[in-house]
Amino acid sequence: MNVTQPIAQKLNDSASARWTALIIVSFTMMMGYYVTDLLSPLEKILTAPTAQGGLGWSADDYGFFSGSYGLINVFLLMLFFGGIILDKLGIRFTGVLSTALMVVGVLIKYVAVSTDFHGAVFSLGSFHLPMSAAVACLGFAIFGVGCEITGITISKTITKWFTGHELALAMGVQVALARLGTAAALSANLPMAKATSLGIQLPVIVGAALLIAGFLGFLVYNVMDRRLDASIAAVDGESATEAAEDESFKFSDLGKIFSNPGFWLIALLCLLFYSGVFPFLKFATKLMISNYGVPEDYAGMIPGILPFGTIILTPLFGIVYDKVGKGATLMLIGSVMLTAVHFTFMLHVLPYGWFAIILMLVLGVAFALVPSAMWPSVPKIIPMKLLGSAFAIIFYIQNIGLTLVPMWIGKMNGADPTYKTSMAIFTCFGAISVLLALALLYMDKKKGYGLQSKNSK
Repeated sequence: MNVTQPIAQKLNDSASARWTALIIVSFTMMMGYYVTDLLSPLEKILTAPTAQGGLGWSADDYGFFSGSYGLINVFLLMLFFGGIILDKLGIRFTGVLSTALMVVGVLIKYVAVSTDFHGAVFSLGSFHLPMSAAVACLGFAIFGVGCEITGITISKTITKWFTGHELALAMGVQVALARLGTAAALSANLPMAKATSLGIQLPVIVGAALLIAGFLGFLVYNVMDRRLDASIAAVDGESATEAAEDESFKFSDLGKIFSNPGFWLIALLCLLFYSGVFPFLKFATKLMISNYGVPEDYAGMIPGILPFGTIILTPLFGIVYDKVGKGATLMLIGSVMLTAVHFTFMLHVLPYGWFAIILMLVLGVAFALVPSAMWPSVPKIIPMKLLGSAFAIIFYIQNIGLTLVPMWIGKMNGADPTYKTSMAIFTCFGAISVLLALALLYMDKKKGYGLQSKNSK
């Protein structure tokens, strides 16, 4: 008598299971991105005198606050250690830890905007900050640790579920939902702050509530992750412990990352490209008011266009990468578009709101092209067991830019309120990104990384 044994299947071979997992973790990350830009459209209020309902910050104070997101990550190497923790202790532990840190950070930020410090000033030598700004910086820095480690955890999570399937599309969907969080923050928070007597406090309260929901969502995902590990072990015919040991991280393996030229090109491209986008968004609302005559109540909506464009385009470009390939080419085209937009902002031609909208739409396409190809390219260069550390190093390098560039731009805008100097800096970031993308295209041909090859089997 013949008995047919059922064929064991990994949980991620089920399309419904892997897409459910993606939506859950992407929701958590979307809430993180919403809180990241919580105060970005509120610079005008933050820098208004306290008698007018503001917090009395200067342009330099706001610039320092914007850059404080990466202070702990950069100067205490927490993001680097976060990658090692991820590779050593796994997705579930690291994800819960990092999402909890995000919640703690936003609660501290609420204390900063809701407490009357009676004009107190934080001083360290010749460095001075209003106490409200100092407490907000502390909260933002702790939040930044959690948000960045959550980011690398979710990148590794998606790779775990989608390798051999629709990896670029999945990463594109995650990025698109993250951009939706950014767009919501840029578009909704200024009207929200003006809608009630709570002022700035209301957007922070809403952000904290959404972030707690994201934390609870990741706890739900942990159940799915355990089931995935069990199914992988069953198919491979070994225990979950044995499977984990086969993929265990060793510190000596870091040399494989540091000696990889393709990895460094992607890391530097990430640094320059994102330094030309995220810091720009933090100052873009005021730019629209000052240089393009956009009414204050609507100024945040124009930078908000940028993330909305990526919501549709990033998954579409991800499909192109999955089905056709040409990842390095996509990154090159996006870098060229970034450079062109910032150069046009620098020239300040056609100082009208409608033209600023066109430029933001073009920048939105660039902002979809590069991430849709960049993040799915990392697993082609770095093995799975080192992926947490690789993403952590890339995010760490990116955080150097996200920390120092806003502080630099804040000082430049204080010295040159026409924004010509700051837009020239952003243009240079774009131009160097183009050179790095060209070098990556050359290195891919030389080393055979497969960046120009499709992802789907």
